[in-house]
Amino acid sequence: MRRPLNESADEAIASATRPNPGESAGAWPIDPEPLGNIPDPARIDPAVLGALLDRHGWRRRGGAAGRWTPPGLPSRPGGGTSLLVPDTTAFPDSEDLLGEVLTALARSAVPSAREVLVSLAVPSDEIRWWRDVPEPVAGAAGAASWTGAEQLHTAARQILLAGALAVRGRTGYHGARHRRRALAALEGILVGPAPGGRDLTVFAPVEPGRAVAVRLYHALHATREAVDYQRATGGFEAFDAAVEAGVSRELTEAVIALVRGSEGAGTALEWAPAAGIPEGCPARPEPVEFSPGGLPALRRAGARYLQDEPAVTVRITGAVVRLRRSGPRGAGIVRLRVLAGAEVPHVRLELDEEAYRIAGHAHLVGLPIRVEGRLESRGGFRRLTRASQVVPVQVDEAERDRLMKTLQENVDCFEEACTGESCTGEQGRAAHGATPTLPVGPRA
Repeated sequence: MRRPLNESADEAIASATRPNPGESAGAWPIDPEPLGNIPDPARIDPAVLGALLDRHGWRRRGGAAGRWTPPGLPSRPGGGTSLLVPDTTAFPDSEDLLGEVLTALARSAVPSAREVLVSLAVPSDEIRWWRDVPEPVAGAAGAASWTGAEQLHTAARQILLAGALAVRGRTGYHGARHRRRALAALEGILVGPAPGGRDLTVFAPVEPGRAVAVRLYHALHATREAVDYQRATGGFEAFDAAVEAGVSRELTEAVIALVRGSEGAGTALEWAPAAGIPEGCPARPEPVEFSPGGLPALRRAGARYLQDEPAVTVRITGAVVRLRRSGPRGAGIVRLRVLAGAEVPHVRLELDEEAYRIAGHAHLVGLPIRVEGRLESRGGFRRLTRASQVVPVQVDEAERDRLMKTLQENVDCFEEACTGESCTGEQGRAAHGATPTLPVGPRA
């Protein structure tokens, strides 16, 4: 089930835990205060639970069955709500104790209690962002402005996307490349509660989100080091080397969005205790912080990445979805929906008269075309230049039927087939699947 970044993590607990009370004979008993779904205590590792409580500031005292007290409360018996957590499941009453702990966490008003439950339900790496907002903007009681909270969410989403893009490939500028798969890799990301609006926690499930978290760890630290180097020496060599760590224009722009308008901002990562520590990463990664003083270096680095990224020679197979030319003869502009050969959804290219005719006929009979050329970084790798070797490509019947169905459902998209409001002669035959001499069409 998809859980976008702007949705609550509560759904994760529901999907990975027991049914609601009353749905089965083994459900939790109905209490006067509804608890919702909580993890099954039989599946909880006390060591993982203890590590999560410690991470979120709870304090432990006692022996084999130690008591944990929430952050800010006295660590003595009777000093506030406490949790009795066994060290192992070897005790006869361990499962009962764990069930009581989970119930207490579900009822607790401590903000970190909910985050502990989410991490237990879906083993996840935690990624936290925060922004130090000036007091006049922050408002009373530490609350953030609406625009500040939106800016934090947007920047966090951009940073995650930059990390997912870096997993797909290391380059200074991704543009439209790899974007579909990168976005798909973020579908399981969960967003945690953020009462103040000045910080944000997301939970990246170990499968498949760990690769993104690991790449972000390396890329953010490399960005911080490159900014320090540039401010100390004036050189951008560190940014050039940082590309291999996952730094890109997309990441520099995301960090700029996070820091802009604040007195400073940062990111911290915590690994899922149930999954262990990723290879090449420390057990407790240091937070990465950025200040407004680093923004000029980030802007200039992003511009360099955009300017220096070279064109890529490709052989693309794609379905023709749009054609345009200024007269009944000559070269024309074609738009392809990419099926293979490049990690972009669409490309635009200019074809000479013969190649344009081939593309039009292939579209009418429901066939994609194959074309060679250079995918230009200008415009986000959406433009193919030096196009050549344009030929129709045979596809299996199922794919051809699908392409023909798309054509029939979207006849208006084939703008070269008709002019004006009606189709006659060769134009009408084109709209109905014949093979005409392509006439002049309106601008795409």
